[in-house]
Amino acid sequence: MPVASLPANTLVVMDQMARISAGTLCRNVAAAAVAMLLQACASAPSPVESPPLNDVALPPADSIQAAPLPPPQTAAGTSLGSEVVIRAIAMVGVPYRFGGSDPDGFDCSGLVQYVYEELGIEVPRTAAEQYRAAAPVKLENIEPGDLLFFRTHGKRISHVAIYAGSGRFVHAPQTGRLIELRSLDDDYYRPRLAGVGRLF
Repeated sequence: MPVASLPANTLVVMDQMARISAGTLCRNVAAAAVAMLLQACASAPSPVESPPLNDVALPPADSIQAAPLPPPQTAAGTSLGSEVVIRAIAMVGVPYRFGGSDPDGFDCSGLVQYVYEELGIEVPRTAAEQYRAAAPVKLENIEPGDLLFFRTHGKRISHVAIYAGSGRFVHAPQTGRLIELRSLDDDYYRPRLAGVGRLF
């Protein structure tokens, strides 16, 4: 609002504030001056009045469509595989739950599906389906975030894990146990490794 339209007492306070150095200005006087200015502005008539809400033309509710949310972005300088690993390791300690695919409990393929879909990557539900969907990777070319597939029950693909780097993987092992980090050289899992796959 124009300075000329401020109340006279407000102008006097502003003039006094200008004459006093900032280092010696009393905090209470400054607060009172600010309060007076706010009060003067609040009581002044608004130069532009908004139209009543019922006069504003709004589009029909069924014509409004929400834009789809973009998938979560990886942190600057972080690879997608590293983001997969970070999210998988964050679930270590969560209980195994048959058919589980959320932080209340996971089975092996549910963990993979949950972690990948957090990054906007759709993944099939079962370990066998994930094996078929993944691009094969040679073991010597494995990278963090790749999937390890195991045959723990006969010849079918029955278990999947997320490679975390440094020869270790994250997986949901079985009922009664927790999601864990395990060595790829594990005596049980290494002989049962069927292949490595990549979904990104």
